Amino acid sequence: GDALLELDPERVTPSVELLEHVLSLEGALPEAHLARLRRLVERCVEELTRALATRVRPALAGIATPRPTRRRRGPLDLRRTVRANLATVRTGEEGTPVLHPEQLFFTTRGRRSIDWRLVLVVDVSGSMEPSTIYSAMMAAILSGIPALQVHFVTFSTEVIDLSERAGDPLALLLEIKVGGGTHIAKALRYARELCTVPQRTMLVLVSDFEEGYSAEGLVSEIRHLRDSGVKLLGLAALDDRGKPRYHAGTAAAAVDAGMPVAALTPLELARWVAERMR
Repeated sequence: GDALLELDPERVTPSVELLEHVLSLEGALPEAHLARLRRLVERCVEELTRALATRVRPALAGIATPRPTRRRRGPLDLRRTVRANLATVRTGEEGTPVLHPEQLFFTTRGRRSIDWRLVLVVDVSGSMEPSTIYSAMMAAILSGIPALQVHFVTFSTEVIDLSERAGDPLALLLEIKVGGGTHIAKALRYARELCTVPQRTMLVLVSDFEEGYSAEGLVSEIRHLRDSGVKLLGLAALDDRGKPRYHAGTAAAAVDAGMPVAALTPLELARWVAERMR
């Protein structure tokens, strides 16, 4: 803790490991010290999310289908606006061309790109810190897709819905408390209530599958979701070296019930989401 307080947030090299160390100190340091570490956490999250987004966003390209409109909604369609107003170009004082547009075009989502929902159900029981960090960053990146509404639900033996902060990975990580037992079935039961349009909903469960309660309850919840038409995916937890770590028996039961379980990189997860939406 004392060493971290000596770090200059603007000069450190952000890493998931550093972020884990800082977040693990919450509750172990005085509030005044935690305030000093907030900028360090903020910079780590900003840089790591930016780097991850650079790799992930190409896989998500083309999901939303923007179409031009004259209504002042959404971002400016710069290419169409320039093309439609080429006749209004004038020479400025320094001899540079200046566009004086008479018509402005904006973009709005195409009809076929709306109504998709992604429910991230994230295990925050003990030793889930690396997976929690990656989940928060992916939630922020996916929240930037106009065609997608992202829910973020955490669970141990209790379920907490943090969906309103899904677009802010820093707020998510400062809110999440890692530790406790595991009740996957309870979390899926809550998530089922969010799947109001099952055929347009993806549910991704991030867990080590160390279910602390009845496996029959977990299997039952997965079957309910599968039969309703929800697209399901189980993501195996990662250890501190980035290797998959999960209970093979419970994961196999989930697969048999209709939830594929895989160890995917964030890029592979983005591709899975994009394929479902397309």
